[in-house]
Amino acid sequence: MERGNRRRGRPKGFAGLKPGGTIQALDRALDVVTALAGNDGMTLSELAAQLDQSAATMYRVLTTLERRAFVEINADRQEWYVGAEAYRIGSAFLRRTNVVERSRPVMRTLMQETGETSNLGIEKDGNVLFISQVETQESIRAFFPPGTLSPLHASGIGKALLSAYDDAQLDRLFRNKTLQQFTDKTIVSLTELREDLKQVRKRGFAFDDEERKTGMRCVASPVLNAHGDAVAGLSISGPAHRLTDDHVEKFGDLVRQGALEVSRALGAT
Repeated sequence: MERGNRRRGRPKGFAGLKPGGTIQALDRALDVVTALAGNDGMTLSELAAQLDQSAATMYRVLTTLERRAFVEINADRQEWYVGAEAYRIGSAFLRRTNVVERSRPVMRTLMQETGETSNLGIEKDGNVLFISQVETQESIRAFFPPGTLSPLHASGIGKALLSAYDDAQLDRLFRNKTLQQFTDKTIVSLTELREDLKQVRKRGFAFDDEERKTGMRCVASPVLNAHGDAVAGLSISGPAHRLTDDHVEKFGDLVRQGALEVSRALGAT
């Protein structure tokens, strides 16, 4: 295939795209959702007039969005509203940004009190997705930049999140999966993992004892929302020569208290 005349970062053609590079149909659909979000119900004619589009075009957009539950109609009043799916997606963003905002002051305090890097992560497709970090100034330190993925079974935050799962949820999550081994301390048995999670629930924090990377340790606790769901995990991580056995219990309690503070800020009781 000849590539010499191809410009990187752009497709061959621009069919269906506006001059600015956007997709017209998608742009129009988002305009509709935005308009409905700013009004308490709109008729088809009102929406068409506000967006300067034909009623026929608006109706096609609305029926497409309705099939995906992004909008819904009150048949008696013939008015359109934002649907449940738009709310669900918007709420997902709100929850995530809210937990980051609520966690940052606690994470800074944890870093200052322990001298180690503080992390915040969520579950994403069977992994921990790190979404925020407050780094220590120590030259040797843990480093998990936002966007980093780590297996649930081999991380402190992962085990903190798993501690909120019941046996049925654990079975579904790990069905037909092999627990990958990273070090000689990695838990690779589901039975052993269950026992470890019992200890997490008992003491209130998880402990990653060089299970992902040799020489690095981590203690973590789950952050709960108003419904009691574990929506994130809060942790401190550092080298084993600083995060010694004597420090694990003390730092674990600090992380547990920090996670409790964030949980209460999110409405947990």
